[in-house]
Amino acid sequence: MRLSARVDYALRAVAELASVTGGAGAGRGRPVTAEQIARAQEIPPKFLESILLQLRRGGIVHAQRGPEGGYWLARPGGEISLAEVIRVIDGPLAHVRGQRPEELGYHGAARALQEVWIALRASERQILELVTVADVAAGTLPERVTELSADPRAWT
Repeated sequence: MRLSARVDYALRAVAELASVTGGAGAGRGRPVTAEQIARAQEIPPKFLESILLQLRRGGIVHAQRGPEGGYWLARPGGEISLAEVIRVIDGPLAHVRGQRPEELGYHGAARALQEVWIALRASERQILELVTVADVAAGTLPERVTELSADPRAWT
């Protein structure tokens, strides 16, 4: 699985928002400025601004302008999965050469590859839809995720 810098920064930004608001979202707490998020997560500020705009358009965050302005989660962090954030930033989870796996047509000895790509996407979904922004911010990941990451082979 390859994640873009945009996705990495978006996930870090929403985790930061969830940690500052206690994962409450939905306008709870003070808005957090893009500068505060950029500094806390070491994200280039200009790049972050465009990511936050995408997240706002995608319904992940709300924004308010002005001296008391900033960003906050549009919903509680426990209701926002990592998969949702990734889809807002980069689109569907799994593509092969820019196509969805079910649209591919393999022949002969390579025919089974389509099933492999579909299984891979299903596996990604299981994890990325299970883990929420609040889980990441609190550092308390679901048991299935900690089981998988505890396997030393997962780290190589």
